[in-house]
Amino acid sequence: MDTVADKQKREDSLNGVGCSRKRKEDARFIQGKGNYTDDIKMPGMLFADMVRSPYAHARIISINTEKALALPGVHAVLTAADLKPLNLHWMPTLAGDVQAVLADEKVHFQYQEVALVVADDRYIAADAIDLVEVEYEELPVLVDPHKAMTAEAPILREDLVGKMEGAHSTRKHDNHIFNWQAGEKDATDRVFDAAEVTVSQDMVYHRVHPCPLETCGCVASMDKINGKLTVYLTSQAPHVVRTVVSMLSGLPESSVRIVSPDIGGGFGNKVGIYPGYVASIVASIVLGVPVKWVEDRMENISTTAFARDYHMRGELAADSNGIIKALRVNVLADHGAFDSCADPSKFPAGFMHICTGSYDIPVAHLNVDGVYTNKAPGGVSYRCSFRVTEAVYVIERTMDVLAQKLGIDKAEIRRRNFVKKEQFPYTTCLGFELDSGDYHTALEKVLDAVDYKGLRREQEEKRANGELMGIGLVTFTEVVGAGPSKSCDILGVGMFDSAEIRVHPTGSVMARMGTITQGQGHQTTYAQIIASELGITSDEIAIEEGDTDTSPYGLGTYGSRSTPVGGAATAVAARKIKAKAKKIAAHLLEVSEDDLEWEVDRFKVKGVPGQEKTMKDIAWAAYNNVPEGMEPGLEAVDYYDPPNFTFPFGAYLCVVDIDKDTGVTDIRRFYALDDCGTRINPMIIDGQIHGGLTEGYAVAMGQEMPYDEEGNLLGNTLMDYFLPTFVETPKWETDYTVTPSPHHPIGAKGVAESPHVGSIPTFTSAMVDAFAHLDVTHMDMPHNAYRVWKQIKALGLLDN
Repeated sequence: MDTVADKQKREDSLNGVGCSRKRKEDARFIQGKGNYTDDIKMPGMLFADMVRSPYAHARIISINTEKALALPGVHAVLTAADLKPLNLHWMPTLAGDVQAVLADEKVHFQYQEVALVVADDRYIAADAIDLVEVEYEELPVLVDPHKAMTAEAPILREDLVGKMEGAHSTRKHDNHIFNWQAGEKDATDRVFDAAEVTVSQDMVYHRVHPCPLETCGCVASMDKINGKLTVYLTSQAPHVVRTVVSMLSGLPESSVRIVSPDIGGGFGNKVGIYPGYVASIVASIVLGVPVKWVEDRMENISTTAFARDYHMRGELAADSNGIIKALRVNVLADHGAFDSCADPSKFPAGFMHICTGSYDIPVAHLNVDGVYTNKAPGGVSYRCSFRVTEAVYVIERTMDVLAQKLGIDKAEIRRRNFVKKEQFPYTTCLGFELDSGDYHTALEKVLDAVDYKGLRREQEEKRANGELMGIGLVTFTEVVGAGPSKSCDILGVGMFDSAEIRVHPTGSVMARMGTITQGQGHQTTYAQIIASELGITSDEIAIEEGDTDTSPYGLGTYGSRSTPVGGAATAVAARKIKAKAKKIAAHLLEVSEDDLEWEVDRFKVKGVPGQEKTMKDIAWAAYNNVPEGMEPGLEAVDYYDPPNFTFPFGAYLCVVDIDKDTGVTDIRRFYALDDCGTRINPMIIDGQIHGGLTEGYAVAMGQEMPYDEEGNLLGNTLMDYFLPTFVETPKWETDYTVTPSPHHPIGAKGVAESPHVGSIPTFTSAMVDAFAHLDVTHMDMPHNAYRVWKQIKALGLLDN
């Protein structure tokens, strides 16, 4: 008979769910054995580079390509005129708009793609782009979204003039994209009119860029003999790209293969489809040879999808005890020159309606207007799920303003307004059904861990001495796991995801997924899920993703959807296999299925010691000894369409000390508690949280994409754009609670984006708190030393 120790030993050997096993993929990465898009080499491959506009808004008078074409080694120079016969000079965006592939008659933002040069190598291509002569006529520039719908505003999208029915709503102006609303406006207004206390706060969530380690690029190869197009691509959603490429090119989708090899970070930046991809594909089709295009760092920051650029007003109505009665949020969204945001089709403002946060708010109204400006297009969810970061920022900042007005501690006002544990599942007034949570426990755990009362006493002492110390506190709820197809789609394709699992005769496993990793550790965590479900050690489970010829159709990895959707598909597919394995075990043991019970890695006959079959036994039998009428083999596919989103949450606290003379801020302490439901690999979770906190620190304390009045981007190199190193990054303290999702097969919620979502308002909360005794209610990001020093100077706090 197996002892408890034997059973535990077998459990431990699986390295399954809950095990902090090392990442399986790291061995090849740390030895330089990764295979990225720029590593792809093909016989006869040519290289492409882009001619880009120096102007933010200008009419193209002429393009002369003769000198470039005369340069030895140059094979082609493509312009919009060359793409027009193919109807490829404009392409559809994921947001229902259209975007110029190469500038057609005029340019709409600085660095817009004007022409593509194809040459023998990238150096010749770089020389040739300087030889392309473009004559421009400058036009008035619009960079301020608040002026976009004024009578004086220049019309940016001449192709849309008079077309007032947009993809999402009626347009109110030629520079208007959409209006999107959620909630009950009249009911909310009535509550505000009668409220004892109201507060409002204007805030700008500035434009930033995800800036992944690897820039975007592709290698397009059209095989004209068999009519097959293969594209190696830095894509977070390769199957969606295949669908779009088929729609654009007219090739059958079965003749298009998209391969996303190793990807050096995505963070939302690699969800969309960029002009460089399309132009390279056209060049390969025209020339009949492979064409590689890889952007440089300046191109990546300047032209690929930015994030944020939301101008928001948050308003709360409450009683004198701080109990919230209503919420109002108004947003002006700067989408740049084309609406190419990567959001689900039904939600042009993403999941902004999670702005009710963790609070029991009776009624609310959200209003979002999107506008065009002469800036690069493509707003993405920079390590968050479809504008959740902006939503959390506006509610948490407004909560602090309410607490400050009423003289209630920011921790206490959150306690009073939390959705209570017994209220879950809880439907918010804006329509989300929060699956599970225990916000009070999470908050108290953080406050106890940092000695919150002691920190407040210390702050009072420092203020008495003229020192600046701030305590930031944020409690947030995120919505991830997009998503239920009844709510979410991209270009009409529901946002399910998929897993295909095959158990080989000797008991090892091959699993192919519809998601694609960009560093999240999928090869490790998916294998751990399968290991726990099937009783096969994760060492013997191989995971493949990213090749549309071999993997099942999926919607990709972004919005923290891998575990909530892809992980669920993995568990369900494994359970289908387990159900068949049980039938085979019953056949082998000559008993009824009802006589069997599962234990770690085997089926056992109840009450009969020694009568058992391991999964390895069953795998072998699946190929030579199955019940009559059963198909051989042991494999399953699942397309998982979740019944609901998942809602991870957290409580974060930050302590800052600010030098009055320089504005330099020391992040003395940052304590982050996350609840992501079932924890698959605690070590990987910690790594994801550390990464998200570091990116949140970058956004809050330094990252910025500023434009001057002429539409010139003032910070598009890493000399200007803040990427923190180990030197600048604070020490992170992490903690957790576990509140499993009741509808997810293993109770997991997703975690990788929560630290980014929660940390940014926490930093701002701390910075404002340092000046709260001087009646400062808000400070816009980024909180770099110069901006903070200007705040100190404006308050008259400088000693000289």
